[in-house]
Amino acid sequence: MSWRAIPMKFPGTCIVCKKKIEVNEVALWAKGLGVKHQACAQVTELKCAVCGGSAGCLQCEFADDCNREKVSQLCICKKCHEGKDAFTVYQRIISKRFPVLDIKN
Repeated sequence: MSWRAIPMKFPGTCIVCKKKIEVNEVALWAKGLGVKHQACAQVTELKCAVCGGSAGCLQCEFADDCNREKVSQLCICKKCHEGKDAFTVYQRIISKRFPVLDIKN
């Protein structure tokens, strides 16, 4: 799916930040997905270390303090965090992916 830069003919709502996109403002559009600000397309989204899906950076309680360029591959999504034995599963997967960390169970 490719995002296309278009001038907005109608007002819309950004799917990333949920703020309004004004008429004639250039935004990114993808069929079936919606529109987003060009600046919102620059947001780095980390992958969950456990499931490989989106870590949910925009909804994270630490988003204001997080430097996503440095945090790297150790984040976990809310679904995996709230799962059964979340810490044990996280430890097992991280120790396999990063054996240099030498995590003891």
